[in-house]
Amino acid sequence: MTAALPRVLTMVAIAGNALVAGVFFAFSTFVMKGLAQVPSPTGIVAMQGINAAAPTPPFMLALFGSALTGAVLTVLAVVEWGSDSFASTYALIGGVASLVPLALRIVVHVPRNEALATLDPHDAAAADRWTTCAAEWTAWNHARTLGALIAVTMFTISLLA
Repeated sequence: MTAALPRVLTMVAIAGNALVAGVFFAFSTFVMKGLAQVPSPTGIVAMQGINAAAPTPPFMLALFGSALTGAVLTVLAVVEWGSDSFASTYALIGGVASLVPLALRIVVHVPRNEALATLDPHDAAAADRWTTCAAEWTAWNHARTLGALIAVTMFTISLLA
């Protein structure tokens, strides 16, 4: 493998993780806040709709592609550790961080989204469940955003090293 391939993969990983971070940042900073300001049934229905619409091919490509390129770069960083440990260290951290958004999606967000999908917006307990769900969902979404931002930062530093 030439040195060009890891460099190109790193640039792809930077772009993908920046895109993913932007989506999650938007949700954390104003989408969820907006949903919290409307009556609970409206917020629940809107979030149910967003969750149903979100797994589009472009978004899934960005999310899974960022994780895949990060995983490949993690392996390359370990394999090339002795040749340039400074750049490899940052690439390794970036690679692991790029897995955080996908891992949290699978472990945290999908189960919450599936539970929300079954929630009747007009049920008496729905408002309390929605408030709890939205707060937890947003907190974990901050972690997804941070993972992608760390990946962007570490991959960028690895290119500059």
